[in-house]
Amino acid sequence: MSGPLEGIRIVDVSAIVSGPLAAMMLADQGADVVKVEPVELGDATRLPVNYRAGMSALFANCNRGKRAMALDLKATAGREIVLDLVKQADVFIENWRPGAAERLGLGEDVLRKLNQNLIYASISGYGTSGPYRDRRVYDPVIQAYTGMIENQRNLDTGEIDLVRNIVADKATAYTVTQAVVAALFARERGAGGQRIDVAMLDATLAFFWPDGMMMHTLLGDGVEQPICMADVYRVWKTSDGDVIAFFQSAAELTGLAHALDRPDWLDDENFTDIAKRLHPDNIERMTQEVKDAIGQFTTDEILERFNREEVPVAPVLSRSDVADDPQVKVNQSIFERDHPVYGRYRQARPAPHFSRTPAEAGRDAPLHGEHTVEVLREIGYDDAKIEALRARGIIGQ
Repeated sequence: MSGPLEGIRIVDVSAIVSGPLAAMMLADQGADVVKVEPVELGDATRLPVNYRAGMSALFANCNRGKRAMALDLKATAGREIVLDLVKQADVFIENWRPGAAERLGLGEDVLRKLNQNLIYASISGYGTSGPYRDRRVYDPVIQAYTGMIENQRNLDTGEIDLVRNIVADKATAYTVTQAVVAALFARERGAGGQRIDVAMLDATLAFFWPDGMMMHTLLGDGVEQPICMADVYRVWKTSDGDVIAFFQSAAELTGLAHALDRPDWLDDENFTDIAKRLHPDNIERMTQEVKDAIGQFTTDEILERFNREEVPVAPVLSRSDVADDPQVKVNQSIFERDHPVYGRYRQARPAPHFSRTPAEAGRDAPLHGEHTVEVLREIGYDDAKIEALRARGIIGQ
């Protein structure tokens, strides 16, 4: 496979989303990723939800481009296979709870003895120490601890809500991917192998902080009118639907006034002066006036008027309509493929475009244990040894 990471080998023993998605992005950029799963059921995301012929949508969306092995890591022989893989690998990714890798005999100290140049990436929920270290964790729990849920407060009802996608897991995955590439670059410059620790709590806080914690960034006295994006982001109701529109600059505010036939707003400094418009004393009144004005037009009329006046606007698309959006089509943001077992599917393609090392969506997500024998042969296991491992239940059937 071409791509900027061609020639990099990764052993991925992680499960669910944070680790698998990170490894998938590395695979999309050319790395050879071997995913190791339990023999019986495999990664939990293989469970039959949005599922067909042995493949779930969530697993497919986090494991494209990999080769899959089914191994019993509780058995010495299964762990020895992983150790043999690590000898030839550049990166090892795990997201077990702290201490689990060491109890299995796959901790960094063991792997480092086999491969001094290994990048060992360990993902945890809360970190390797502290009062929450050993707690089980899922995405919405991290959302709660980082303030993200409180930030989702509905401006009309006052109710709070979750971000209804696994934003903490995905933020962690992107953080791990960037960190692995940085560590590989440092290794090329002579730093050698190293360990990377990423806590979901830390990655999500870093992701959320720039805008979500604006009101809690500047400390002490003299801070003027702290405003966060949650105070101004709104869904605007038209007479027949919903739109998203955002107006911030003087030019956009002028365009808004013209688009909504309200030239009188341009004579009101509480509207034209950004600082005054966002002051708590004015924001509610001005927001209500804009809301009332938008509600007099249909969605199509708002789109035409706002685009004409260069006010950023978009219809609120249903998920089933996204693939048909004309810009999405021009960008070829979504691709479709056929798999011989689980049939036709579509996914978002990798976002980066590389001019000299073109990367593309990797091979189809693997079936459970699909490449076990192939990989074992590559690392020197003969047919007799492979059959013996299968007979003992060390590898999948």
